Amino acid sequence: MAIWFSLCGAILVLAYLLGSTPTGYTVVRILKGIDIREVGSGSTGATNVLRTLGKGPGAFVLGIDCLKGVLVIFLVYWLFNFAQTQNWISSTVNLEIWLSWMVTLAGLSAILGHSKSIFLGFSGGKSVATSLGVLLAMNWQVALATVGVFAVVVAISRIVSLSSIAGAIAVSIFMVILHQPLPYILFGIIGGLYVVWRHSSNIERLVAGTEPKLGQKLEPAEPEQTA
Repeated sequence: MAIWFSLCGAILVLAYLLGSTPTGYTVVRILKGIDIREVGSGSTGATNVLRTLGKGPGAFVLGIDCLKGVLVIFLVYWLFNFAQTQNWISSTVNLEIWLSWMVTLAGLSAILGHSKSIFLGFSGGKSVATSLGVLLAMNWQVALATVGVFAVVVAISRIVSLSSIAGAIAVSIFMVILHQPLPYILFGIIGGLYVVWRHSSNIERLVAGTEPKLGQKLEPAEPEQTA
């Protein structure tokens, strides 16, 4: 069991590091030679990349950040399969319960890494795309339902941040409706609240009526929030 616990800890560290991979920062640095944290909202996420470089780079960053979340969950499944073949798990261990908790913890680690990247001095994005990737790997029905909420809100409001907040709140609701395990429901609650908190500056602008809509730019850049 000592090997098993060590592997679980290593997976959580890898999940954080994978989530920390600074996709948006790297793309903007390569294509435009600037630090995206000094542009627009200061976020390294896909929305700020979209405003800075356009649809192509924005879509690329969105896809890669989403893929990070998917890979983290697949890493957990691989660990469980490998550990079983090596007989590293005691027969008294309930694998179904262990799996759901490890998926949840690894997903939260990746989300934390995306927004508090060790490679960027613990700054980063708003964790929306990486959260979506985690959801897709956890339960695609919940993920698609959440995307549906996002799409409806963005179609009506044309405001990405408001749509992201609505989606973050909807996740835990869909987890309950679709009878997901308790760890997944907790992921929806904790992850959703974290994403909403990461949008605190957006919420202030929404209240003030200054939050930009799709196609508009936000000037000047705002400093990245720290925990």
